[in-house]
Amino acid sequence: MADGRLRERWNHTAAVLAMLANAHRDQRRRAEPFGVADFHPFEAPRREEPLKVDITVLRDVFVPRKEPNL
Repeated sequence: MADGRLRERWNHTAAVLAMLANAHRDQRRRAEPFGVADFHPFEAPRREEPLKVDITVLRDVFVPRKEPNL
């Protein structure tokens, strides 16, 4: 029952998000309209294979940036 309630809330939220995204969509950059599944976490399409990135991405995550002295 809790799962059904959660899915119903996401159905509503995803529909509102899709409507807002389509209202502000640049049709020259994205010809295909957004759908509810684009915003619904339970209905989002899964990737077939994991995203592959270079190991240098870890540097951006774990090495602190030096802030400039103001």
